[in-house]
Amino acid sequence: MSITAIVILVIVFLIIISGLKILYEYERGVIFRLGRIVGVRGPGFIVVIPFLEKMVRVSLRLVTMDVPPQDVITRDNVSVKVNAVVYFRVVEPNRAILQVENYLYATSQLAQTTLRSTLGQVELDELLSERDKLNVKLQEILDKQTDAWGIKVTMVEVKYVDLPQEMQRAMAKQAEAERERRAKVISAEGEFQASAKIAEASEILSANPVSLQLRFLQTINDISSEKASTIILPVPLDILKAFATKDEKTNS
Repeated sequence: MSITAIVILVIVFLIIISGLKILYEYERGVIFRLGRIVGVRGPGFIVVIPFLEKMVRVSLRLVTMDVPPQDVITRDNVSVKVNAVVYFRVVEPNRAILQVENYLYATSQLAQTTLRSTLGQVELDELLSERDKLNVKLQEILDKQTDAWGIKVTMVEVKYVDLPQEMQRAMAKQAEAERERRAKVISAEGEFQASAKIAEASEILSANPVSLQLRFLQTINDISSEKASTIILPVPLDILKAFATKDEKTNS
């Protein structure tokens, strides 16, 4: 066999080998034949006709895309920087290749513009307190717009909101004032409840003078047991009157 024939066989063999492709379970191959799409193949072992067909690999795995910090002016004119992360995957590989030139770059740009426009319609308090609601809203908007590209946006999460220093100080003062207000309200409620109980106890004691005398004697006993010191207390006349009445009955 001549050298020319050997070279030709080697070239033919290499051409045939170049047409054998292996696609993983998470991959699909979009096949173009003479510039026209003929279908989607994979996963596994496939054959691509050299010089006539061209294959474009598309991954079906979930993509985690970090959205760079965006300058957002909220509805109440507060300038903040907002960062987010987008989770999406390709569900129709042929549309992801045909409808958009670079679906990863297009999805990233769309996420940035959607983040600025959507969060610019809410106030700062809503942005900080209702983040779950905003995440769902962002996901629905992005999923609707990327549906034509064969892309499914599964989740959008706002990662953090960077506030200006003066706004952070103002919010810290507001939080401190709110804590002081709550402390005063709790203290006032405690005093109100205590005064109500004291008034109730005074009504019970005033209805029964003997109970008042017993309470007075119990107070003296408590004071004397705590410290070994001499304490002078005024004795209510009601107690002495009780003893005087007893002496009168004895003498009679």
